[in-house]
Amino acid sequence: MENLIAEYLSHLRVERGSSPRTVSAYELDLADYAVFLGEHGLTEAGDVRREDVVAYESSLVDRGYAPSSVKRRVSVVKGFHRFLVREGYVGKNPTDALALPKVPEALPDVLSVAQMDALLSAPHDCTPRALRDQAILEVLYGCGLRASEAVGLDLGDVLLDEGYLRVVGKGNKERIAPVSGAAASALVDYLDHGRDGLRKPSAKPTAAVFLNARGGRLTRQSLHAVVARAGRVIGVQNLHPHTLRHSFATHMLEGGADLRVIQEILGHADISTTQIYTHVNRSHIREEYVNAHPRAKLS
Repeated sequence: MENLIAEYLSHLRVERGSSPRTVSAYELDLADYAVFLGEHGLTEAGDVRREDVVAYESSLVDRGYAPSSVKRRVSVVKGFHRFLVREGYVGKNPTDALALPKVPEALPDVLSVAQMDALLSAPHDCTPRALRDQAILEVLYGCGLRASEAVGLDLGDVLLDEGYLRVVGKGNKERIAPVSGAAASALVDYLDHGRDGLRKPSAKPTAAVFLNARGGRLTRQSLHAVVARAGRVIGVQNLHPHTLRHSFATHMLEGGADLRVIQEILGHADISTTQIYTHVNRSHIREEYVNAHPRAKLS
């Protein structure tokens, strides 16, 4: 089993071009799977039956794994067995008729408009770091960027005269994100009065928009810390950059924006990904109805 797992990981690395992080995650998942099979007397991949994989799935649930984690691990196991059959290591695939477990659809965390106003209006000084942090918050919410997209921005990607940012998203796909109003103003303020203050003569020159204290490109982890710190100021613990992206999409939809426009700005390849925000919007509509209708609260 160990040798076959090693072959599969090599296939992912060399032929599929999977990232080291992905390969490492698959390795951990399959090692756990192999341990489970070994504990049940199964050391040969060809001896694994559908019932054994179902038992493994049940063990994940019993061990308290989240539904999304169970689904991911079962998906990895299915891919492993497909590979073994395709390469001729075994004659049958025990996961052929095995459906992936369903994951309950979770609505994204979203801040209210009032909370966003409080977050972006919180007092701050005019130090280079404070100007940078304000620009980060405004851009994440104002343009719907992912954390990786924000830290990946270069100076040549900021086209304020044209009113947009050139963003490189998932799969190196480039898109245009409109920028105006408070986000554009905060960016101008930071680029004119803050960025030079973060540059260091000893640091390697970089075209990155957002710099760290050493004059290099800000990391995603540091950006997460910026957002979390701002959240604590308004009483929101563990605020995540993606919450600002979710809030952007939800507030756009509530303001009347077309779903296709939001899809394009967010860089979603499939409209079904964007449709999650219609559920959030419906929740907002129901809340408004209950608060406004004179008989909505009567049982």
